[in-house]
Amino acid sequence: MSATTLLECCDLAVTIAHTRVCTGLNLQVRAGECWAILGRNGVGKSTLLHTLAGLLTPQYGSIRLHGKQLSTLKRKAVAQQVGVLLQDYTDVFACDVLQTALMGRHPYLNAWQWETTQDQQRAKSALKSLDIAALEQRDLNTLSGGERRRAHLATLLTQDPSLFLLDEPTNHLDVHHQIHTFELLRRITQRNGKALIATLHDVNLAARFCDHVLLLFGDGVTLHGPTTEVLNEENLTRLLQHSMQQSVTAHGKMYIPG
Repeated sequence: MSATTLLECCDLAVTIAHTRVCTGLNLQVRAGECWAILGRNGVGKSTLLHTLAGLLTPQYGSIRLHGKQLSTLKRKAVAQQVGVLLQDYTDVFACDVLQTALMGRHPYLNAWQWETTQDQQRAKSALKSLDIAALEQRDLNTLSGGERRRAHLATLLTQDPSLFLLDEPTNHLDVHHQIHTFELLRRITQRNGKALIATLHDVNLAARFCDHVLLLFGDGVTLHGPTTEVLNEENLTRLLQHSMQQSVTAHGKMYIPG
């Protein structure tokens, strides 16, 4: 039996200012899949991700979430199914780490309803999985950049959506936490019938952890498919406009600038 399609793009065109991000994009993201969106600075990776989340309107084409037209769904329904991690956050109000994680339950609460004990347990479990349980009472604004990044990721784990849309999820994370975070996200995705799409600058994280990639070459030109078929020296050199050389390691293929 084929995996359930969680997100589908049909003849999608996305433009921002005078930049064509994609034209006539057709793809399906199925349960259990981890996707990476790769491309140079300014090519529109974040714009495309925000469009897939329903935060921006495409120029034309359609996006379906669980088989339903995304534009017709109520925002609360979308928030229960799609978790979005922005590239940067401005945390204006004083809020501790546990309260931040608990915001992930807001799409499920009615007006004036408080989080349940189960919600609290879910948030604490998310903090523990990202190695920040000891920080749960700390003000978010007193944390390092990497600690804050993990706190916002914990909010998404507490939300428990079926589709994760992550904009540079490893921003500010050291190497250990980059690997740990992607291992955790991939495990959650594959075991629980979810899907993940992440914009990345690190080609090797995509090669190691993502089974599908979408390459944005600029001027609306794209290429997507299984990582083993799409990621190679030729495509990456064209994508990044810099010679890329392939090397084989114990963890699979990796790519270094020539």
